[in-house]
Amino acid sequence: MKSIIVLVGIILISSVVLGLENGLARKPPMGWMSWERFRCITDCKKYPDECLSEQLFKRIADLMVSEGYLKAGYDYVNIDDCWSTMERDSTGRLVADPQRFPNGMKYLADYIHSKGLKFGLYQDIGTKTCAGYPGMKDYFEIDAQTFADWDVDFIKIDGCYADELKMVDDYILFGKFLNKTGRPILYSCSWPAYQEYKGIIPDYEILKTTCNMWRNWGDIEDSHSSVETITRYFSDNQGRIQPHSGPGHWNDPDTLVLGNYGLSYEQSKSQFAVWTILAAPLLLSNDLATVTPDIRDLLQNRAVIAANQDYLGIQGLLLKTMNKIEIWKRPILPRVKDELTQVIAFVSRRADGAPYAIQVSLIDDLGLSNSTYIKGYEIFDLFDSNRKPVHVRRDGRFETRVNPTGANLYRFVPKLNVILRSITDDDY
Repeated sequence: MKSIIVLVGIILISSVVLGLENGLARKPPMGWMSWERFRCITDCKKYPDECLSEQLFKRIADLMVSEGYLKAGYDYVNIDDCWSTMERDSTGRLVADPQRFPNGMKYLADYIHSKGLKFGLYQDIGTKTCAGYPGMKDYFEIDAQTFADWDVDFIKIDGCYADELKMVDDYILFGKFLNKTGRPILYSCSWPAYQEYKGIIPDYEILKTTCNMWRNWGDIEDSHSSVETITRYFSDNQGRIQPHSGPGHWNDPDTLVLGNYGLSYEQSKSQFAVWTILAAPLLLSNDLATVTPDIRDLLQNRAVIAANQDYLGIQGLLLKTMNKIEIWKRPILPRVKDELTQVIAFVSRRADGAPYAIQVSLIDDLGLSNSTYIKGYEIFDLFDSNRKPVHVRRDGRFETRVNPTGANLYRFVPKLNVILRSITDDDY
């Protein structure tokens, strides 16, 4: 059954127009990125455990393996801003800060690769990075070759100190130089975020042929209100941006901030549920050494990750809001006859102190099939694998209680009137 699902996914993916053809990001990328948690902390004497340094990224790589994140699918370790010296060398090449990265970036890449992980780096399309370090403007070709020489696997290109109207041509040009190196490097772009803030509608058709993923909106911060703001952008603009996300080219709502200071456990479930529905890249930004066991288990939840990593790569949508409970829905494999399985999130925007019970009609509220060949749905709780699945008739109703500011996440598997074979949880 698993091999059939894989084959169907490949067939369906090959039948649609794909984006950048570098063979990368066929599923939402997973990994870790430094910015939200570690920002631009460069004082290694004062903050030795938080300073952006070779030591930090080796420690993170070690924890990715020892704490089970690599096994769960998180395989990128990405350095964000503030890693270089303030000047290029005499040949025009970027140089890693020799105090914080004494062995250079190629050494660090080799170390990360030796752990079975991939190595990511940051730069900026403008004259400076957002933190004021040297940008790439006028150095696109030499920088692309430098990243390839350092065995970089992922490059995030920011958009500070650049013209929002002219930056698109520069992103396209740099992408061509990346491809010219011959090294497959996942290309993460930022121009939509800068254009959207200026009221410019990005050309998503160009994006899909240039970049593997792109930031649509502003930087996430360590708070539930920040997560809500980004979520609202995605729901308000879903009709415009959702059709452009898919295998090889992803909308990116920014990093997961689970495991930091600002989210409760329930709010952590909320961000993880929405990012799963959005088919978003799952890039952690936290200190893996201080993540509590409950958050670690949440981030490594097999059923949730499988839903996020579905082969079809269809971005889900906000279906409706009922009494401040948002209902989000996303189709995934397997397909039962002509009906896809659905992942449905109930996301609470309530803070009234007690779990809120919401009852929905499968047909009228969730938009599930009313075809006579569908007997009903087997409903799995993705946040609680120990809970037995619930069976609901196609014309029936489903009830769930959602904790304040939290979320519940379910997989609705169609059941045929004539059961051809029992579908078990192992099939997913």
